[in-house]
Amino acid sequence: MNTLSLENVSVHYENYIAVNNVQIQVKDGQLACLLGPSGCGKTTLLRAIAGFEKVSAGSIKIGAEVISSSKHSLPPEKRKIGMVFQDFALFPHLSIARNIAFGIRHQSRNKQKQRVKELLELVDLQGYEKRYPHELSGGQQQRIALARALAPRPKLLLLDEPFASQDVELREMLAREVRLILKKEQVTALMVTHDQHEAFAMADVIGVMKQGMLQQWDTAYHLYHVPRNQFVADFVGEGAIIKGEVRAENIVTTALGDVQGSVPDSCAPGCPVDVLIRPDDIQLVEDENQACAGETSEALVLAQVFRGANFFYTLGLQDNSQVYALAPSHQKYAVGDKVRFSLDVKHLIILKSEKAAGSEW
Repeated sequence: MNTLSLENVSVHYENYIAVNNVQIQVKDGQLACLLGPSGCGKTTLLRAIAGFEKVSAGSIKIGAEVISSSKHSLPPEKRKIGMVFQDFALFPHLSIARNIAFGIRHQSRNKQKQRVKELLELVDLQGYEKRYPHELSGGQQQRIALARALAPRPKLLLLDEPFASQDVELREMLAREVRLILKKEQVTALMVTHDQHEAFAMADVIGVMKQGMLQQWDTAYHLYHVPRNQFVADFVGEGAIIKGEVRAENIVTTALGDVQGSVPDSCAPGCPVDVLIRPDDIQLVEDENQACAGETSEALVLAQVFRGANFFYTLGLQDNSQVYALAPSHQKYAVGDKVRFSLDVKHLIILKSEKAAGSEW
């Protein structure tokens, strides 16, 4: 079993805590991702798993074997971990075949040749054996770097911002391609990225990090629809927070009137809460009959961005708070227009106000 387990892992640099008490498990054959802004500790954690950083507390295991703890550290070369770097780190003077075979160069020539053939088929680059890295596109180089990392059949594959050097429009596509390749090879893998679209396209489970601490370890769907706190809600997806107050069980009074949602257990009536409104919660209303039926609210268009298939609107409410809305491209409004909208309350996210609890968020 190639399950990766981190148990209360911390990494300290003198007085600076880079990673603080992280506990996760990546199951055998699972694709996972650490997601967060620059400086959140995700790359430090990846390097600790690889053996490039010392663990200050806790332990890291692959299967039943402890590979890192504060008292023990298995050398990186003995961990049977593959790694794909941000810059691919391909050897420019070696052919594609020799690049892929580098990690298995001590095997027989026939075994090397067979494994290279298998991997070139896996990454859909058959016939590229004799080419050199500079003759390949960025996306092709990325797939060769992946093939090289997979050649020794590692217990675990680590990917450090593998799509960062690619064009933005290519990253999500490459993430999907890599996911298919790793699933075919039945590899257990952990990637780090700051891009949620890459994470969503690639991973079965995602950990959101902030200032060295794991905020939530969950599926992409639950990170988006059931975030544990405001940081996760704000970092994953687009949305706006409006203030509210608990009026009764699962009923919150806001500038948009009373809304319903799952109120945290610790919030009694009178408790201040934050209601997360996603753009897809807002439905702009064109039907005059519905607009006059008292089922809608009025807002002022403060900004608009055309995205081809839709418009992304910033709407100002009467209490000066703002929400966002996605509308089909035929629903075109100018800045300064007044619009009416209905609120889809099926997915509303209600969080206890962190400012009320003393948070600086």
